[in-house]
Amino acid sequence: MLIEITELRKSYQTGAITFEALRGVSLSIEAGDYVAIMGHSGSGKSTLLHLVGGLDRPSSGHITLGNLQVSTMNETALARFRRSHIGFVFQFFNLVENLTVRANVELPALLGPHRTRAGARLRATALLEQLDIAAHANKYPREMSGGQQQRVAIARALINEPALLLVDEPTGNLDSTNTQAVLQILADCNARGQTLLMVTHDPRAAAEAKQVLFIHDGRLVSSVPGGDPQALAQRLAALQ
Repeated sequence: MLIEITELRKSYQTGAITFEALRGVSLSIEAGDYVAIMGHSGSGKSTLLHLVGGLDRPSSGHITLGNLQVSTMNETALARFRRSHIGFVFQFFNLVENLTVRANVELPALLGPHRTRAGARLRATALLEQLDIAAHANKYPREMSGGQQQRVAIARALINEPALLLVDEPTGNLDSTNTQAVLQILADCNARGQTLLMVTHDPRAAAEAKQVLFIHDGRLVSSVPGGDPQALAQRLAALQ
């Protein structure tokens, strides 16, 4: 899925004060690419991810995914598009606490029109096995570690076989062992052809990407190849 972003701006109004979260961001991401966006808290990186995923609306500018103008779609069309084409992975997992692991993974498939309950169950079971958490299928999120919950969240994001994965700080709440496991899962997704756009402040995570973009005060300021966590950490520190 090709992503084209043109002069994207997002402002928030609080009383008489206007805060510009994004200030004219433009970028292109090719289908099958793996791009990380790094920046400090408040730089605009999560705002950008939410706009690409249609979770928020831009103040101005355009977002095109494939041949569709996401920024102009109505809410119903946008919800259908997200369900079919985009998978979300969040820092805080966003699992439904009163549903089992299996039910959490199945849920996006059951909300769509193209998969039966039996089909959703088969797909969920395959993903849980692939991510090595099938033994926990009948547990509830509160009974699992952070690393296990993140695997559940990734399985849920993959249930509808999306072309695009949007990943927000996937290692922010994980220890080093679980961080490496989750990063390997994401790399495997990309190797199978899925496009990944990830925002992070973690150089270890960003180093897995093919391209790393740096955002500061709502503007993209530089772009470098991934692969070297130390160099990425130094570049991020220079944005202070």
